[in-house]
Amino acid sequence: MNIYLCGVGGQGIGLLSTVLARACLAAGYPVRGCDTHGLAQRHGSVSSHLRLGGDAFTPLVSPGRAHLVVALERLEALRAAKRMLAPGGTLVYYDTVYQPIHVRMGQATYPTPEDLAAAVATRRAHLERVFCDDLPDSRMQNVALLGRLSGLGIIPNVTPQLFERALDDVVPERARKANRAVYRQVAAG
Repeated sequence: MNIYLCGVGGQGIGLLSTVLARACLAAGYPVRGCDTHGLAQRHGSVSSHLRLGGDAFTPLVSPGRAHLVVALERLEALRAAKRMLAPGGTLVYYDTVYQPIHVRMGQATYPTPEDLAAAVATRRAHLERVFCDDLPDSRMQNVALLGRLSGLGIIPNVTPQLFERALDDVVPERARKANRAVYRQVAAG
């Protein structure tokens, strides 16, 4: 299984990728992965690649081969749908907006949810939108996505308990209770 994660620097792609990888390892999957970090401090595009299974010899997911795309921002979700999503795959995204400079300057328009749905439809893929009105901290958007992934059961044998255990292993103790609450709320549906 090929998983491609994307978002904007500072949204927590690294934490999300680490939790996913740990949960998959705990379920018995061999995991290969790599992250990009260069633009994280400048709110640029950031991505992570995870490949599960014994036949994954390289960590990079090839374009058009991601069975699962996890996106923390709508424009990055659209880019990934067009470039990385495999036909018949699934794209799960947190519906938040980080407008790049060319959109703010009026040189381009920001994609709508309908634009994203149309791009996913061309791949005959499944689209899941995540948004929480009552999120206590915007830095928990990644945990909300994790909760939805857990509830969907997209990755075989990776149970909600494995996701939660991996989350507890990665999140600092001072933030664990609040993150666990967001995770459980979204996972429950």
